[in-house]
Amino acid sequence: MSNVSHLPNQRRAAILEILARGEAVSAAKLAADFAVSEDAIRRDLRKLAAEGHCEKVYGGALPVAPSAQPVSVRTTEDVERKEALAKAALSLIRPRDCLFLDVGSTNIILAEYLPLNLELTVVTNSIPVIAKLTGKKGLNVFSLGGAVNADVGGTTGSQTIRALEAFRFDLAFLGTCGLCRETGVSAFDAQDADVKRAAVSASDRVVILATEQKLGARLPHRILPFGGIDCLVLEARVSEDCRAEFRTETNQVLTAAPPAARRGAVR
Repeated sequence: MSNVSHLPNQRRAAILEILARGEAVSAAKLAADFAVSEDAIRRDLRKLAAEGHCEKVYGGALPVAPSAQPVSVRTTEDVERKEALAKAALSLIRPRDCLFLDVGSTNIILAEYLPLNLELTVVTNSIPVIAKLTGKKGLNVFSLGGAVNADVGGTTGSQTIRALEAFRFDLAFLGTCGLCRETGVSAFDAQDADVKRAAVSASDRVVILATEQKLGARLPHRILPFGGIDCLVLEARVSEDCRAEFRTETNQVLTAAPPAARRGAVR
């Protein structure tokens, strides 16, 4: 990168290329690479963050993951791909399991496909999930109370966590904003992350359904180390090299079928 021109617009273009690969950037390293001051780099990062290209954090910046958008937007994006992930995850569910369905657009779709003949108990803090499950016979459904966080699409805060701690889950389908081998599962919102950590503590197994864009993203609030994931469901489009990077001796990695073309709206 040392051969790149030090003009601010060219520096920012080069930084954008790094962010587009899903990599975090360090102000100190960029300053050394460009032979400019850290103040100059911080100005670049502030401008990129103001334009919506990155998430400014202490010491640098993070790529903006799709989950930074409100849930009302996310539920309309990549629906076929999320349906494929949800269908692949159904093989993990056993009769009379108690499930936690976290907030997240993929879990909203998973709720639509839950089998009704297995005597499942479903606990969720997701308002859209409750809407999907209301009136479905064959499921025991519990909604966690608490303050509604419109951005994440569900309840968060101490009241939600207290309600959650009354349960023990066979499977927690954890919504994730970022997933990285080095830093594990992470989120944008601090209160959302608190609920996710409580769900992990109450669960026998943790399952992550991850679209490709979330792989490699490192966000401000850590939820659990990568080794804490029991099952990871990935898209068929993820390369074998990338799949191998996210495989360990203890986790289970499932590959979703290629998404089918959609006909009409989601059920």
